[in-house]
Amino acid sequence: MVGQALASKLASIGHDVMMGARSAGNDKAAAWAAAHQGKVGSFADAARHGEVVINATLGGAALDALRAAGAANLAGKVLIDVANPLDFSRGMPPSRSIVNTDPLGEAVQREFPHARVVKTLNTMSCMVMVDPARVPGVHHVFVSGNDAAAKATARGLLGEFGWAAERIVDLGDITTTRGTEQLLPIWIRPWGALGTPDFNFAIVKA
Repeated sequence: MVGQALASKLASIGHDVMMGARSAGNDKAAAWAAAHQGKVGSFADAARHGEVVINATLGGAALDALRAAGAANLAGKVLIDVANPLDFSRGMPPSRSIVNTDPLGEAVQREFPHARVVKTLNTMSCMVMVDPARVPGVHHVFVSGNDAAAKATARGLLGEFGWAAERIVDLGDITTTRGTEQLLPIWIRPWGALGTPDFNFAIVKA
């Protein structure tokens, strides 16, 4: 769902998008490609294709998916990680987050040291990711990563999605993902209480 929302938005604003899946013939990916004039392939195909690679997989499967994409195909590229390491083994809501022991953003950067990992967009619903105007008023998106140029690329894509520059908060290096990944277990509770995913976090300064 997240991958399709991001891919659809990127295709709609003119980017050349390839949707990756475990197999190149994945039915859902193929249906998306047919509807959006996109391309479809394996994880490795998509990683080779992209100048920017987006990891929108289930958090618990993210490292395996990126291994399938191939370290060589990710080397030197901006890798935008929007996944969250939540434990759905007992259903919804997730029983716990594994972020305290090994944050996913840090694990991705450690395992793929030549990729330029940027963690962003993981603190909201996928529809708000690509259309921040769904939530009225001022609210924010966070960016974390070690590479300043990679974060600038990510900020550019966020701008294309509709995020004003002043609403993008750069938290610092990749270790700051430990904080944003911990927001998701919190985010899920207001979702249930409010009955809608159309809300977001805002930073209010004195």
